[in-house]
Amino acid sequence: MKIRLDKIGAEPLRWQEAVSIPAASLERTQLLDLSEVSWAGQVWMESPELRFEATYSYQQTVACDRCLTPLAQPVAGEVRLMLVANAPQPTEDEVELSTEDLEILYLEDDEFDPDEVLIEQLQLNVPMRAICQEDCKGLCPNCGSNRNLETCSCDEARIDTRLEALRGLKGEN
Repeated sequence: MKIRLDKIGAEPLRWQEAVSIPAASLERTQLLDLSEVSWAGQVWMESPELRFEATYSYQQTVACDRCLTPLAQPVAGEVRLMLVANAPQPTEDEVELSTEDLEILYLEDDEFDPDEVLIEQLQLNVPMRAICQEDCKGLCPNCGSNRNLETCSCDEARIDTRLEALRGLKGEN
């Protein structure tokens, strides 16, 4: 959905929709599944600028980093931005951003696609690390069994065969 900002008048433009976005399109390997996203918002003129506010809610399923168990997580959030249409392109120079700068969206023309903002929010809400429980024991590095569900009989003191050649160096000094 694209919004023509030059068509925003005295009344706010409001929308509400359910969006299906494939989990793979977010390019986050830890994200296994993504439910339909409920998404509603409005754009209005607040002289001399345009304002954008939206809320979203959905459920994401991520894999535990230790044992790979799927974790379903409900997510809800809101976005508030000031829209600046026909903004000059940023320069290559380094610029320090303030907190207020993070709430401004510079657009090249008079069209605004709120779905791009939604996808950015979905990507930001995927946790960098997900753990199913504080005391998750993870997977056995030898047999791959989930140590939270079963105990394996693998030898914990097993030495990596690739390092066996280094054992002889210790005695030579």
